[in-house]
Amino acid sequence: MAEKTKETPQQEKKNSYLAESAEDQSQSGNFLESLFANDNKLITARGADLSVTDDTRRMLALFSDGTYFVSQDHRFDGLVYNFEKTIKRRKILINTPQYVSQNEINALYAYAERGVGFAKADAEDRERMQVQIDFINIVSRAAAQKVSDVHIVVADSTLIMFRVNGMMVRQMEYNKDWGEAFVRAAFASSDISDANYAQNEFQGAQKLGETPLRGSEGKLMLPHNVLAIRLQFNPIAFGSQYLVMRLLYADDNPNGSSDLRSLGFGEREENLFYRLRAVPVGLNVIAGPTGSGKSTTLQRNMIKLLQEKNYEINLITVEDPPEYPIPGARQMPVTNANDEESKEVEFTKALNAALRSDPDVMMVGEVRSFSAAELTFKGALSGHGVWTTLHANSAPAIVTRLRDMGIQPYLLGDPELVKGLISQRLFRKLCPHCRKSVKERMKDPSFERLKIALGDYGIENTYVRGEGCKYCGNKGFSGRMSVPEIILPDAMFLQLMINGDTKRAIDYWISELDGRTLRDGAIERMLKGYIDLDELERWCGLLDQRPVY
Repeated sequence: MAEKTKETPQQEKKNSYLAESAEDQSQSGNFLESLFANDNKLITARGADLSVTDDTRRMLALFSDGTYFVSQDHRFDGLVYNFEKTIKRRKILINTPQYVSQNEINALYAYAERGVGFAKADAEDRERMQVQIDFINIVSRAAAQKVSDVHIVVADSTLIMFRVNGMMVRQMEYNKDWGEAFVRAAFASSDISDANYAQNEFQGAQKLGETPLRGSEGKLMLPHNVLAIRLQFNPIAFGSQYLVMRLLYADDNPNGSSDLRSLGFGEREENLFYRLRAVPVGLNVIAGPTGSGKSTTLQRNMIKLLQEKNYEINLITVEDPPEYPIPGARQMPVTNANDEESKEVEFTKALNAALRSDPDVMMVGEVRSFSAAELTFKGALSGHGVWTTLHANSAPAIVTRLRDMGIQPYLLGDPELVKGLISQRLFRKLCPHCRKSVKERMKDPSFERLKIALGDYGIENTYVRGEGCKYCGNKGFSGRMSVPEIILPDAMFLQLMINGDTKRAIDYWISELDGRTLRDGAIERMLKGYIDLDELERWCGLLDQRPVY
């Protein structure tokens, strides 16, 4: 990594950490080892001594001995200038910058985080399994940040993005050849997938955390806190491949906790969930978009239900695939299907099997088709409690969604059958150490909307995202919390929704059934300082407008 002015594409490729030839990899690896020799540390790495933002980290790298690398594409960037100014003011050792490629910056951080997930891999093994090792490195980096999804877009170059606290964050960029090799390696490493990788087809796969990567001879494992990875392979226009990896974490709930408060639910929501769990028969549906925490909320309620019943009930789940363990439940996976048509057949078969297995309560991972929806209603009709999830915009919209799937109105309109309609979103929580009052941005249009909607009380008690600090990793946010809306419907509400009179149904729910909308729940949390004004309007619409259902 010597200082350089201009490189040809061939030279830049040869300098890359992910060089293609064994000789290039060996030379690159030796140089990286020398950088980290004698306990020399990369102090800008995550969790190291120096706290920097992810945007800054993508542009530069500083070692404890003063060695300093800057991406040649960002040598004049303001973030680099501010970083150098801060370092000199704090009197931290920093040498003259060496300008290197973006791949080499990525390589430094990847090397710093190496070692997680391998066992007994010698130099020859590393060379042979390099792309699988890269797969482990990227998953490890994502798992360290509790990333929900990793997106790999392969076009003229390969772009890697993490979804952190619901937001897409650009992380790394590599060349196209590496990206195509990475996608193939991810497919080949999976435990459950189609027989052959087909670049121009939509394919799904799953990698379990308890088994080594296929083809690694037992030497490569996922990070210990990753329970499983769901992989979706998609062909894309103007590119070759688009891979999305959903990471499921074993340590999200390591002790099988049933605590709903830790997810963000308040006393009101806990009481409503208790009433729903107390009803022995009927259907309860939790709705929301992908990544809204439906599965976690469902898992916690099922654990709580088993505890309340002293584990004296038979709880059977049907999931594709099981996402989180539920101690005391019989979890039936749907894993022997490779395409959507056969998945639907197998899912229906599993649901029928569950109904014949003497259940007291059934949990259906997700209703995706009419046949699955019909069987969940059949379970509720036959004297069982049934809990499931569904993709719908809101709690009232669950009725509309089920009607569109083909469920008969006489079933949807029966309050003895439809017991609970729940919808939720995940809101980013403000860092309590660096948040700032909304009064510091009085010229922003949102300030006027807040004043009109909530008056002086809203102004005095509302906070917005701060500049970031050491407690939140300079992000201004620290984790996420669930905000739900829960409906215990009666016949009038259900009939209004079936008739398509959504506005009257919402007004009836609020006035006659003591309902509280998602926006009202979010406003309560905003006034307590948990979430900021922008986050509220992001999920619930502008404050001076009626909520959209």
